[in-house]
Amino acid sequence: MEYFTLGYNILEAVLSIFAGIVAGSVALIGFGLDSIAESLSGVVLIWRLKKQSTITSKLEESEVEAKAQKLVGASFVILASYILYETIKMVVTVSIPAPSLLGIIIAGTSLVVMPFVSHKKYRLGQRLSLKSLIADAKETLVCSLLSFALLAGLLANYFFGLWQVDPLVSLLIVAFLFKEGRELLT
Repeated sequence: MEYFTLGYNILEAVLSIFAGIVAGSVALIGFGLDSIAESLSGVVLIWRLKKQSTITSKLEESEVEAKAQKLVGASFVILASYILYETIKMVVTVSIPAPSLLGIIIAGTSLVVMPFVSHKKYRLGQRLSLKSLIADAKETLVCSLLSFALLAGLLANYFFGLWQVDPLVSLLIVAFLFKEGRELLT
């Protein structure tokens, strides 16, 4: 499941960032960057799960877990800072994003795929008693909510020209990344 999520998130990141650059949408770029953060989180979780077989003590296990959490948390805060900067710049300079059909397709696909993946991870985590996998499943579910917010913003711009929803969605992504980053760093 982690390898599938990693591959999906990398594809989603590339397509979202491309669509965001073409449309001038900070929300789409932010969504793509969030997908990169999720990919980093997935890589750290895969590393963490592989490391499990070589851990010899509870102390070593807690050190590995703490290191993994700090790495993911720092990446979330850095990405949130960048997206916040770009959002403020977009609003100040009144950079109006173009409607993006590709972005709508990406967000819609994510809204369908990610809840399914979250459910599978959660059940597997419960069956294997892996708290890290259960936490990752919850993180994936929250990303589905971001997909919904992004889709709503893209649809509002596409059908009604309400470009102002783009920076609002970007701020939701920023708030999510800062919250998750802060929790992982403390």
